[in-house]
Formats: sequence, structure tokens, C-alpha cells
Amino acid sequence: MDKIKWIIFTVIIVGIFGGIIWIGKSNTTSSFNGDATKIINQAPIGDHVLGPKTQKVVLIEYGDYQCPGCGKMYQPVHDITDKYGDKLTFIFRNMPLTNLHPNALAAATAAEAAGLQNKYFEMHDMLYQTQDSWATASVGDRTNIFANYAGQLGLDVNKFKSDLTSKDITDKINRDVSTGKNTFSVDATPTFVLDGKKVDAAVAVDSVALSKLVDDAVVRAYPSN
Repeated sequence: MDKIKWIIFTVIIVGIFGGIIWIGKSNTTSSFNGDATKIINQAPIGDHVLGPKTQKVVLIEYGDYQCPGCGKMYQPVHDITDKYGDKLTFIFRNMPLTNLHPNALAAATAAEAAGLQNKYFEMHDMLYQTQDSWATASVGDRTNIFANYAGQLGLDVNKFKSDLTSKDITDKINRDVSTGKNTFSVDATPTFVLDGKKVDAAVAVDSVALSKLVDDAVVRAYPSN
């Protein structure tokens, strides 16, 4: 009996060690040494961008799909990007706070999987608009919920489900987290970066103040004649 317990214990330890090695390799392959204040086009998955590629005014959001604060700021940010569609470059990067939000990483993965079928922001919008419906769902339920969303968006659901385990997606999310922590010291969501400068935490959750900040940046970049 003791021998059997020892074998089981050894298998568990080997599995944990293997997981640690895998995480290390994943972080290595998703490393980034470019300019995180601009659009990252690094393969296999680049930044998800709304607006012009001219990047005269660049607003980056580091967000967590399960974060209530991000959910609260979703519509104000949506309104800002609509208002300055041809003058504002908006980039969304993943920052799932898994210690606080157990479904955040799965939601980020779902958005990225939709992105592989060119429906990233459609899934992005749906996840925030229905946040309360999946935030506390079990592992099995959330997968079914996200697959249902994929179907509603007209995606190939089988491909979507398969892509949920994609290493490319894991690397993309790891890169987002890495740039957030290493370049901008992101430790909370939502965190915004406007033209390379981290926005004050109080402004990041104040829709009026954030809108005014972007307004001023656009005026500077596009002065009236």
C-alpha cells in the first residue's frame, strides 16, 4: 500500500514540475522587446485594433473581462471609440486577474479564439454586455456559454472550441500581461495608457474624466485650422 502511495505521489510531483516547465516556456515564447506604446503586430497574433493605423492618438486598455470596473467602463470606452473613429487608435490587451476572477482567463481566451475568425471585437462586446451571465459560471457552463456566443456570431463553433486550447492564444495573452506589467506597471484593471503615458487610476474609472483626457489629446493631435 505504501508503495502505491509513493508511486501516486511521484506522478503528481512530476506533473506539477512539468507544468512549471511549460509555463516557463510559454512565457519565453511570448516575450516582446518592441514598443508597447504602439500597435504590436508580432506574429502569430497581433494587437486587436479599432481606428486608424496612423496612431496619432493611441488609447490602450489593459482589461479583464470579468472585472466589474472594466464592465462599468465598457460603454464609455465604446462611446469614445465611436466618437473618434477616424482619429483614435484603440487597442485592447488582456490582463486577466485570475486570483480575483476565476473566469477571466477563459473569457480572454474566448475573445482571442473569436479573433482567429476575425470576430474579436464582436466577442469582446458580447462578453462585456453579458458579463453577469457568465461571471460566476462553472467551467463546463462557461464553455457552453462562450460556444453559444460563437454560434450567435456566426463562427465555426467546432474550430472555436478547438482554438480554446491554442498555444498561439496562450502566448498572445502572456505577451499582453507581460507588456502591461513590465512597461506600464499594470496591477489593476481597467488600466489605460494614452499616447504612451499611464492614465491615473482615478481617471481610469471615471467616464467623464477619461473622455475629457481623450478629447484634449485629439485636439492636440488634430488642431483646428
